[in-house]
Amino acid sequence: MLPHRATLALRSISIVLSMIALWLGPAHASGQSFFFSTGAPDGRLGGASRQESPAGIEIEAADDFLLNSETLIQTASFTGLLPTGSTTANISDVGVEIYRVFPKDSDTNRIPNVPTRANSPSDVAFMSRDLVSNELTMTASTVGAFSAANSVLNGIHPFPGQTTGGEGPVSGSEVQLTVTFNTPLDLPADHYFFIPQVRLSNSANFFWLSSPRPIGSDGTPFSPDLQAWIRNANLDPDWLRIGTDIVGGTTPPTFNMSFSLNGTVIPEPASLSLLAGMVALSMRRRRRR
Repeated sequence: MLPHRATLALRSISIVLSMIALWLGPAHASGQSFFFSTGAPDGRLGGASRQESPAGIEIEAADDFLLNSETLIQTASFTGLLPTGSTTANISDVGVEIYRVFPKDSDTNRIPNVPTRANSPSDVAFMSRDLVSNELTMTASTVGAFSAANSVLNGIHPFPGQTTGGEGPVSGSEVQLTVTFNTPLDLPADHYFFIPQVRLSNSANFFWLSSPRPIGSDGTPFSPDLQAWIRNANLDPDWLRIGTDIVGGTTPPTFNMSFSLNGTVIPEPASLSLLAGMVALSMRRRRRR
């Protein structure tokens, strides 16, 4: 027989575990999962986004999302264009980077070489994962033939030569890539940019496809919804707005990029404190009895 105090301790531990199980179960079943989407591609633009490779220097295209609470991002999907002559078999690496919004993680003392850094991604990544390093797994599915009316690949230049109008239509196969992070991305509440990069073994270029801005009914509207940005290794650490700076025009277009995120919201500290108080109260009542 266990001593009376040991028996009470075991009962108290059992109470704690039971209450945590009750807390976590309903929380996840009643809205604590996280989902975000910018919607399906709209055919307006494809922005190159690749790691450094035989195809050329690194290019990063970025679009934003907002987290109101600490969230574990477990999977992400994004839709792009494989140019004619390329297939999913040519995908040799996939990377995902998370940036915060300037001026976080940035040198604010230097003079930028772009029209503005307001609402751009920061200088350096907050977090990154890639396939080759075994930090994520990837599946790719071909949707069908697709064309984008405009593109950005080589026309990424510092101020004042940043406005090129884009590089014209691109065609190929629409492909959806889904990545699962081996360790979920643990992101505090903040405003972030999502940046996917794809390397193709045949030295072709992957184009991330645009989606409507503002986000439509097939997506998850939020505010403020910042426009898409892009840079290459030569422009680093600065960024350009794909629509306002590069495409330009009398009324410059603005773009989102097609992607979605799935994860789990972490309970707020206040909720955890409430749980701890409930456990302590239960233990005190049992001691009285």
